[in-house]
Amino acid sequence: MSLNGHIFKPSDAAEQRRLLHHEADVLIVGAGILGSALAVALGKQGRSVILLESSLKEPDRIVGELLQPGGVQALEQLGLRDCLEGIDSISTQGYYVSYFGEPVIIPYPKGDSSSIPEGRSFHHGRFVMKLREAAMACPNVTVVETKATGLVTCSHTKQVLGAECATKEAKDCYFAHLTVVADGYASKFRKEHHSYTPKVRSRFWGLELIDAKLPKPNYGHVLVSDNPPVLMYQIGTHETRILIDIPENLPSASVKNGGVKSHLRNVVLPSLPESVQPSFLDALENGSLRSMPNSFLPASSNKTAGLMILGDALNMRHPLTGGGMTVAFNDVLTVRDLLSPENVPNLGNTDQVLSQLSVFHWRRKNSSSVINILAQALYSLFAASDENLKALQRGCFRYFQLGMVDGPVGLLGGLIKRPFVLFSHFFAVAFLSLWVLIAEAPIYKLPVVLFQCIMVFWTACVVIFPYMLIEAFS
Repeated sequence: MSLNGHIFKPSDAAEQRRLLHHEADVLIVGAGILGSALAVALGKQGRSVILLESSLKEPDRIVGELLQPGGVQALEQLGLRDCLEGIDSISTQGYYVSYFGEPVIIPYPKGDSSSIPEGRSFHHGRFVMKLREAAMACPNVTVVETKATGLVTCSHTKQVLGAECATKEAKDCYFAHLTVVADGYASKFRKEHHSYTPKVRSRFWGLELIDAKLPKPNYGHVLVSDNPPVLMYQIGTHETRILIDIPENLPSASVKNGGVKSHLRNVVLPSLPESVQPSFLDALENGSLRSMPNSFLPASSNKTAGLMILGDALNMRHPLTGGGMTVAFNDVLTVRDLLSPENVPNLGNTDQVLSQLSVFHWRRKNSSSVINILAQALYSLFAASDENLKALQRGCFRYFQLGMVDGPVGLLGGLIKRPFVLFSHFFAVAFLSLWVLIAEAPIYKLPVVLFQCIMVFWTACVVIFPYMLIEAFS
C-alpha cells in the first residue's frame, strides 16, 4: 500500500495509522522547544507520536536564546546534545553583572568533575529547526504542518480525544490516547484547563547588535542601574542580543515622551558600556525592534482526562534568568520516565495516566521551583522601584563582590535544585543588605536606619515568600 509515494511495509503499521487514520498514542500540539523534544523522547520509547505545528518555517523571535548548563545537561540526557551543533551557537561560561558601571564576574561553578559547566546561546529559530529535524528523523514520529483550532472532547466524559485542525482551510482531526498542549506563552487552549492566568508586569524589547564588543565575551551580561535591567548575550559569531526590560507605564517610554525608541535612545544608550554603544545605536536606527511579554504563570495540575499541558502553556517565569528552556527539557525527562512503557504500558488507561500526571506535577518542582522563584525574586531586586528594594539590590551586588557566587550562579544555571539553598542565599543577601545600611550610616541616624532595616527585611519577605508558597502548595 502507498500514500504520496511512500510504500508501507508491515512494520510501518503505526505510521500508516498516523498518516491514513490520523491516530497515534500521543498527539502533541506545538513543535517548538518542548514539543519537538518530547516527540523524540516518547518516540524513542516506541510510542506512536503525531506532532502538529502551524508553520514549519524557521521561527524568528527574541527570548529563548540562552540555554543554561542545567538545560544542556538535560538535553544531553535526552540524546539531543547534537542539536546545539551546526547553528553557530556560542559557549556561555557565566555572567558579567554590572552595578552602576561597577562589574563583577560570576563564572559557572565546577561540578564533581574538573570540567566547568557550559551554557549555550544561539538564534532561537535555528535551534528549534534542529529539534524538529530530530523529531522528523525519529521513525515513530510523524510531523504535520497544520493549525490546531480546538480540542476534540467526548460530550459524555469530557475526556480529550484529540485536536481539530485546519490545513489550507480544509478541516481535519487528529486523535490520540493522550493529547499534549505545548503551544507556547500565548496558548489558545490553556484557559479552559488551567487554574491560573498569566500576569505581565513588563516587556522585553529586543535588538540584534552586529559585531558588538562586549566587556566579557562568552558571558551573559546583566546591567543594573536606576533603570530596569538590560541583558546582553552573544547569539552568533557576529550577532549579540540585547533585551531591555520596560515595565508597564514607565514614564520615559510613554507616548508623551516619545515612546519606546525615545527611551532606548535617551535613557538606555548612555547607560551601556561605551564599547557597545555604536552597535546599539546602529541597530536602533536600522534594525528590527521587537518585544515579548514577560509573564508569570504558576503551574497547574493536569486534571483533564486525555490532556497534558506543558511548556510555557503550563508554567512561565520572568526570562531575566534564562531558565525557561531548562525547565522545559527537565519536564520532558520527567514525563519520559513517568509515562514510560514500563510504568504505563497502555496510554489508553486514563486513570493510570492521570495518576502519573499528578505525580509529575509535584516531581517537576524538584527542578522548576528554584528557577521559578529565583527568576521572580531577582527581577524584583534588579528592577527595584523603591528604596527598600534598592537596598536589597545593593546587598546582592556586595554579596557577589565578597565572592559568594558559586551558590547563586549554580541556582541560576539550573545546576542546584534545592529550594533551601536558594532560601539561605536570599536571606544571606538580605542580612548583608541590613549590615551595609548600618555600616554606612552616621551614628546620629541609627534610630532611623534601624527602622529602615525592619522595612528592608519585611520587603525581602514580601519578595520571596509568596512565590515559595505558590510553588509549595499550588
